[in-house]
Amino acid sequence: MALGSFRVSLSEDIARISITDFADVRRAAENLRDIAWERGQLRVAPWDNIASKAPMIDADGAVLAAEIFGWDAPHERWWADTRLALSSPLPRACRYESETFWVNAQGFHTRQPNRYLDAIDLANFEKRALTKAAIVTPIHLPFGQIGAVSFNASDPERTDLSQEFAAHADILGLLAYRFVAGYVKVIRTRHWLPSDCQLTKREVECLRWASIGKTDKEISLILSRSHATVRFHIQNAGEKLDAVNRSQTIFKAAQLGYLGFAA
Repeated sequence: MALGSFRVSLSEDIARISITDFADVRRAAENLRDIAWERGQLRVAPWDNIASKAPMIDADGAVLAAEIFGWDAPHERWWADTRLALSSPLPRACRYESETFWVNAQGFHTRQPNRYLDAIDLANFEKRALTKAAIVTPIHLPFGQIGAVSFNASDPERTDLSQEFAAHADILGLLAYRFVAGYVKVIRTRHWLPSDCQLTKREVECLRWASIGKTDKEISLILSRSHATVRFHIQNAGEKLDAVNRSQTIFKAAQLGYLGFAA
C-alpha cells in the first residue's frame, strides 16, 4: 500500500486500538498490528514497562509479542530476553526521549537535537537492538513507568526508515501511546501511591534539595529556615506519601512529578 493511502480515519483507528477492559486487549493488539502494516508495512514490538520482565498478555494469558505481533522465531524473541532493557539502545533511549524517533546504526534521528541520545553507544547495533532500523515511540506514563512501541520494517535488511518516519511518526506515536496506556490501566491492580496527594510548596522545595543530596542542615541554610522546620516539612510529606523513610519519600514524590528537573 502506498504511503498516505488509508481506508479509515484517524479517529476510527484510535477507537480500534483503545482499551477499556482486559477483554479488549487482544482485539486492540490485532488492530494496532494491522494499522502499522497498512501505514508502512511495519511490524510492531510493544513494551508496557521497560523495567519489567513480564511480557504483555491478553485476557487468556497469551503473550502478545508472539501470538499477535509475530515475534516468535528463535532469533526474534526479544520479549523473552530479560536483559534487553539494560543492553538494547532502544529502551535505553526511551529513558531520555519523550517523542517518537527513528534509529539505525548511524544514530538516533529526532525532530529536535537530544544530547543524551548522542551519548548512547550504538556499537553492534543490530545484535543489541535485534533490528537494523526502527521507529520508536517512548511512552512516559504516570508514576515513573516507561513503556515503548517499536515499529520495524518488514524487510529485515532495511536500514532507512526516514520516509515512514516523515509520513507516519505522529500517527503511530499517538496510537502507540493510546494502546499501551490503555493496557497499563486495565492490568494495574495494586495502588503503590496514595490517591490525590497534595504537597505544599515548602514541602516540595525541601524535597527537591534533599533529592540532590542536601542534608536538613544544608537545606535550612539554603532556605533560611530552621533545621527543625525543614525536618518537619520532609516528615510531613512522607506521611502524605505513605513513605517509610526519607528515601522512599523522595522516590514517591519523584514518581508523582513533584521533583522534575529544571531545564
